[in-house]
Amino acid sequence: MRPEISTRGLAALSAHLHSRPAAVCIPPRAAPDPVKMSVELLEAFEAFKGTVDKRFGNFQASLDGMTERAAAFHLGGGIMPDTGALGPAPDPAYTQSFIAYARSGMDQMQLQVANREGERQRINAAMSAGVNEAGGYLAPSEWDRQVRKAQRAASPFRQIANVVETSVRAYSTIWNSGAWGSGWVGETAPRPETATAALKPITFPHGEIYAFPMVSQQLVDDADFKLEEWFTTELGSEFERQEGIAFIAGDGLNKPRGFLTYVVGGVSENEHPGGPIATTPSGNASAVTPDALIKMVYALRSPYRQGATWLMNSNSASAISQFKDAGGNYLWRPSIIEGQPPTLLGYPVTIDENMPSIAANTLPIAFGNFRLGYVINDRTGIRILRDPFTVKPYVGFYTTKRVGGGVMDPNAILVMKVSAS
Repeated sequence: MRPEISTRGLAALSAHLHSRPAAVCIPPRAAPDPVKMSVELLEAFEAFKGTVDKRFGNFQASLDGMTERAAAFHLGGGIMPDTGALGPAPDPAYTQSFIAYARSGMDQMQLQVANREGERQRINAAMSAGVNEAGGYLAPSEWDRQVRKAQRAASPFRQIANVVETSVRAYSTIWNSGAWGSGWVGETAPRPETATAALKPITFPHGEIYAFPMVSQQLVDDADFKLEEWFTTELGSEFERQEGIAFIAGDGLNKPRGFLTYVVGGVSENEHPGGPIATTPSGNASAVTPDALIKMVYALRSPYRQGATWLMNSNSASAISQFKDAGGNYLWRPSIIEGQPPTLLGYPVTIDENMPSIAANTLPIAFGNFRLGYVINDRTGIRILRDPFTVKPYVGFYTTKRVGGGVMDPNAILVMKVSAS
């Protein structure tokens, strides 16, 4: 039952619906000043532009740094040229503590700061990072990197070989001494078992190389004497000399195995499961002929010729640079671009004085892809032991580094053999 609405109620509702609200007075607004608005917009835009430019600048700087490091990594063969090696960032506390140790010795340094407990604890904490049971202290990472950078600049063979870094006693890899079998079959034909590749391990143990340079105590105490530069120069030169010999002709006894020892008749000919390094004849009993060089290029399998390099010493290069073809054109092409190597038959030439000279019964020339063929294994860290007692008044720095090396793929390298007669 719906409720009834009275006549009076309807009249009141009608009056309410048709009533008008009271007028609201709105004061007039001043006309905007176009000049002021333009100034405010320009100021806001400049502030926004400054913020964007700052953020973009930071991003671009970060991107440029990443690009430079990536390029350095590529050009350095996997090792950062600007730092010398991959690894942790330089530690200023450890570097300063190491300088103090090198100048005065750890015990004396602790006495100097005994009245400053906080400083002593900081130094002890920093130095403990480089101590182990072998004695001595690891060189600061940036010094270690500088030494390796100097070695790359002075060691021709390091520039063309594959350099890897490990923190264990040896570097190991796997060699596939066979091939996977396969065959064609019909839709419903049986699938007999195929041959399986034989995988064999290869291990390149470390040898230990050392240097024991001496310097007077007075020079060590001299604040102008830059220890880091001295270490880099002394160690880089001596380590490069010893390693360069070993990478070419080392017998593997407490040192790397040189690639020339892997040829037939060499002390390492049976060390690789892939067999020995092949040799090609020189074409003469006491010299090398142009035809022998051409045959050598094509004796190397085509996959290895991509990235291949000649390796010889200066005496051999002097003789070969005079070779001409049948048309009187030199086979040797000197480089006209600074920093680029000369070429022989279209392939770059690396000069390494540790290679034998051309003579009867020698192995004076190698050709191949050495990044695939030979591996150099650096163990992380160069250790330094300060010795102020053995030869007074000099301070000796007994420095050791562990490095290994050997042939990774004997098929990637060919060696020319000069006949004995």
